[in-house]
Amino acid sequence: MSRIANAPVQLPSGVEITVGDEINVKGGKGSLSLAHTELVEVLQEDNVLRFKSTSGDRKAQALAGTYRALVQNMVTGVSEGFTKELELQGVGYRAQAQGKKLTLSLGFSHPVEYQVPEGIEIETPSQTQVIVKGIDKQLVGQVSAEIRAYRPPEPYKGKGVRYVNEQVRRKEAKKK
Repeated sequence: MSRIANAPVQLPSGVEITVGDEINVKGGKGSLSLAHTELVEVLQEDNVLRFKSTSGDRKAQALAGTYRALVQNMVTGVSEGFTKELELQGVGYRAQAQGKKLTLSLGFSHPVEYQVPEGIEIETPSQTQVIVKGIDKQLVGQVSAEIRAYRPPEPYKGKGVRYVNEQVRRKEAKKK
């Protein structure tokens, strides 16, 4: 059984948290909220949060660990933020960010346009780099996965959209 719920969540300076029907976290970069369940009890002492299951069943213990991890990600998001970096590999593969729209040229007969959701910021420092930033860890990962899904890296030449430092298993080409 995991004991992740036993680890306390430290609140950095400038981060405020309120616990009620929802857990609201407010910081320098924004605010996030999470629905609260009666199976998990949240104890706040000064700048430390502790999570405890209200009953001894497995579901409540699992939820306590899950809520602890979600609140830790919310605290990190509103204080520091999250980033994911993508790179485009392939001849003619380019990316360009224009306001709330990301235009990708990925070898199709048409450019792919991706509408950036609210709460996400996309930068393109070069034509082959895309940086996704935001305060919600789940949303940053989801947007990155959606961009990567347009042209995932293929195993023969390695062309496509990949995460920075992603290892792509290469296959040997067909022999005559």
